[in-house]
Amino acid sequence: MSKYIPVIGMEIHVELKTKSKMFCRCKNGLDLEKEPNSNICPVCTAQPGTLPVANEEAIKFVQKAGLALNCQIAEVSKFDRKNYFYPDIPKGYQISQYDQPLCEHGWVEIDGKKVGITRIHMEEDTGKLVHPKGTNYSLVDFNRAGVPLMELVTEPDIETGSEARLFCQKLQQIFRYLEISDADMEKGHMRCEVNISLHKEGEEKLSGTKAEIKNLNSFKVVEKAVDFEIKRQTEILEKGEKVIQETRGWDENRGETVSQRKKESAHDYRYFPEPDIPPMRFSPEYVEALKRELPELPDAKAKRFVEEYGLSRENVEVIVSDKSLASYFEQVVSEIDEMMNCEEVLADKGKCTKLAANYIVSELQKHLVKNTETIKDIKITPENYAELIGLVADGKINSSAAQTVLEEMYATGGDPSQIIEAKGLLQVSDEGVLETVVDEVLAKNQKSVDDFRAGKQNALQFLMGQVMAASKGKANPGVVIEMLKKKLS
Repeated sequence: MSKYIPVIGMEIHVELKTKSKMFCRCKNGLDLEKEPNSNICPVCTAQPGTLPVANEEAIKFVQKAGLALNCQIAEVSKFDRKNYFYPDIPKGYQISQYDQPLCEHGWVEIDGKKVGITRIHMEEDTGKLVHPKGTNYSLVDFNRAGVPLMELVTEPDIETGSEARLFCQKLQQIFRYLEISDADMEKGHMRCEVNISLHKEGEEKLSGTKAEIKNLNSFKVVEKAVDFEIKRQTEILEKGEKVIQETRGWDENRGETVSQRKKESAHDYRYFPEPDIPPMRFSPEYVEALKRELPELPDAKAKRFVEEYGLSRENVEVIVSDKSLASYFEQVVSEIDEMMNCEEVLADKGKCTKLAANYIVSELQKHLVKNTETIKDIKITPENYAELIGLVADGKINSSAAQTVLEEMYATGGDPSQIIEAKGLLQVSDEGVLETVVDEVLAKNQKSVDDFRAGKQNALQFLMGQVMAASKGKANPGVVIEMLKKKLS
């Protein structure tokens, strides 16, 4: 075990999917990469005489995130000017928040550990510089300028790359449940930065020199970058050398963090209150109304699925990871209820519910992954899916046939009963019909019959397989096993 203890804090920027930009009426959520400077106006390009107007929807989105992450919602909050010059910031400053953010002092739980959230505040995004190849100049695209950004800052409570990854995944899940952002890291909707320092056991927690790793664009990269940086800093300290305070990036080809610029001291952004936007006040009644708008969040939904449906935690983890998938599952359960009320399904509800979950996690997920689709893309209606589960639960088709039917349903969206009839997949459970097949198999496999009677249990499975093959997979396995046992006793 290393004698150095990692201390990790994170900064997460999230693009909010509001209808318009943060301080103007330009649309948000368009394909901003399509045509440069096609979604701009005098406000987001800072033309003289223009005034910003705060986006109420964006403010509510941030506050909902704060409530979902156990934060305190500020009674009074304001915007500030963060002053620095960069070519893709048309104002010469960024409208952000400094000492009175919208949300503070929250936490999120990962694997039984609470990670503290220092603050969540609101700001505007910058534009983008374009550097044409073979030229000595840069171009500026202001399409993204003014897009609402939520910034979340954690306490230095994370200690490993795995925890950093789990934290980011949990945030993405919550933001998607709230429907405030798609939070797709590869598309830049969610951007992660990590601050890492190391200290010896017994020393002050923040006594180490930190390095900041910027622009990590996937969960896997977050984990790899943190683990590499811990290793790098440990090796430096064990040599008796000093870690340099700097900004680093991740080089995927080399699999390591690389120095980008030294950062000896904090930059003075000369914050001061934004004079064109008055302070905001939020009453307790307003906050209570926001709480009532929150959906059931992932942890609460997972707990309910275990308690109400008796599902395994492994299945629940997969189903609840996607809000749309969880909704689809509950629609299927509702359809199963209706079918049971009409006596179209005779099996126990618990059996049907667990079977529906198992098939979603195993068989349905297999098709989704293969076709790089989500549950929103599929053609199978909850009603048809429930009907398929009922047919399996009632023993009318076996698992092998069910997989064939599901594959056809996935491709065409067809009705399971019609597919079963067309492909001749209906399971045979009538002992009178099966007896001829069983007798023929026993007559042709005398050695296996003798082996079973001599105590070799594997022989029974062999004979079972022969009956299934002879019946072209239509025989009910449970019925066949019982018939074989009777005839061999």
